[in-house]
Amino acid sequence: MSDEKVVQNVETENKLLSELKEKFGDKILDSSYVKRHRRVFIDVKNDAYRDVITYMRDNWDAVHITTITGMDTGESFILMYHIFAKKYRVMFTVRLSISRDNPVVKTITDVLPGANLYEREVYDMFGIKFDGHPNLKRLLLPEDWPEGVYPLRKDFKREMGGMKNE
Repeated sequence: MSDEKVVQNVETENKLLSELKEKFGDKILDSSYVKRHRRVFIDVKNDAYRDVITYMRDNWDAVHITTITGMDTGESFILMYHIFAKKYRVMFTVRLSISRDNPVVKTITDVLPGANLYEREVYDMFGIKFDGHPNLKRLLLPEDWPEGVYPLRKDFKREMGGMKNE
């Protein structure tokens, strides 16, 4: 096996990212980039994620959402929608940052019905509300879990064997 690095052609990925930038202008943030062959990260303004996902669905056959990742930075929440575009065989991650003070975004279940359980999971673990979700209720935590306590938030504290985990 050779020690030479394989240079991957990312022409398609760059073309698709350019297409989004042309279509949505400054709604696509400069931090968007092509990571590698078949992998693109798209950072969007909060008011654009639904339009971008809808465009990808309608034009690139991006109908398969593999998951939604939530992340607590301590200052804000990051939502990452991982969506596969069958037409180009490229995985996109559409990322947006939302306020910790008012963690509410509009659901995408009307755009990609497969987001249903993923939005419920993020709601359960982070307390991020998905406005318009058809059935936003607990998915993973037990029904007797305390209201307003979200285990994947940075400020989550739990007691372990009489000691507080801080």
